Amino acid sequence: MRKGIVTLSLLCLAAFFAGAQYRTPYGALEDSDAVSAMKEHVAYLASPAREGRKAGSEGELEAAAYIADKLVSYGVEVLGGPEGDLFGLKQEAGDTLTSRNVIGFIPGYDAALREHYIVIGARLDNLGRMEMLVNGEPRERIYCGANGNASGLAMLLQLAKMLSTNRVLLKRSVVIAAFGSSLETGAGAWYFLNRSFNGKEKIDAMVNLDMVGTGSSGFYAFSSSNPDLNHLITEVNGSLQPVKPEIVSLEPVSSDHRIFYAEEIPSVLFTTGMYPEYNTDRDVASILEYDDMERELEYIYHFCLALANGRKPAFRDDEYENRGAAKDVVSLIDLDVRPTFFRSTDPAEFLRRWVYVYLRYPASCVEEGVQGRVLVDFIINEKGKVTDVKVSRGVDPRLDAEAVRVVSSSPDWRAGELRGKKVKTAMSVWVEFRLERRKKR
Repeated sequence: MRKGIVTLSLLCLAAFFAGAQYRTPYGALEDSDAVSAMKEHVAYLASPAREGRKAGSEGELEAAAYIADKLVSYGVEVLGGPEGDLFGLKQEAGDTLTSRNVIGFIPGYDAALREHYIVIGARLDNLGRMEMLVNGEPRERIYCGANGNASGLAMLLQLAKMLSTNRVLLKRSVVIAAFGSSLETGAGAWYFLNRSFNGKEKIDAMVNLDMVGTGSSGFYAFSSSNPDLNHLITEVNGSLQPVKPEIVSLEPVSSDHRIFYAEEIPSVLFTTGMYPEYNTDRDVASILEYDDMERELEYIYHFCLALANGRKPAFRDDEYENRGAAKDVVSLIDLDVRPTFFRSTDPAEFLRRWVYVYLRYPASCVEEGVQGRVLVDFIINEKGKVTDVKVSRGVDPRLDAEAVRVVSSSPDWRAGELRGKKVKTAMSVWVEFRLERRKKR
């Protein structure tokens, strides 16, 4: 049973703005932290020293180690060994090519959803280096792959940092994945789904970042026309965002999202599309448009946050038709019309206009300095009455009891509706008990 959760804590209020990167008054002369970091990532990953990161090469290994080190520094748990999650590919010559994935993990907090996952991935490898004859003389060309796909990897790292910093907002767990041997076969994504990751059936959606560095040519979202994902994109587009992707029905580029789609996992590709330097040795860091990348990063962060906390996207038509039909108690996110308290569907209004008006801080807790946040679960039935109030995550028995009391004494709500019928709705709210510090004289 999924539940809508709300909190008025300053921590979550601050996290709402965490996606935005602010500039100094001299922003034209100085990069933001996000831009500086992405430039650093691309400079390493697309350096000629990586020799184009061909699958199985030393350059791919060095890139994987760099990504793993950065994830750890951002507080993300990295799964697998120091060289990544290794896998082998049989080649036509009979030998085995060894490639690798780098897999990070950010746990969700919700008891019902933390065992479900959102995978956010980006292609690790590129074409490598090749020798060719130019005017009869051998020349070596390195395909550094700055936009294909050091740009996606750089954005993936910054996205991992933002989500790790704000993990208190994540109901589902998030898997961060840099997929090896992706360019030609999608082998890394296939290996992850079929050999490496235990729990494929609990992956609710996949987000793929590939070639995101040339925003002046457009910013696109491709979901294989999935209604739920397209609806979520449109919903996030309706909020205050620095850039908004265009939903396209034609696939801009083939990439790892196809492997997930083949396993009937709803998937969305974010990309800026094809560009003149694609698969050439001119695909270097200087072609990237980092200010546009920063704006895309902020949008994708808010999209991933909504995806991790919202309804599981359906894959098949019958899933859309049968959603919620057999449920006795319906999740807040599955409703057509949400419950209303004092003409507001925002549970924050319930906290502001009822809970914090009538909350009584236990005197003994004040004396002892006991404070914290109590997570209270309850149901709003078909008549709008609050029932089945219980503590899901407590702090102290005295605070827990007071939270249950004030929620239980709520006036009637207007019931939620699904397909025109009033239904029971599962709700959760954080009730915060916070003591103010006394100023020293």
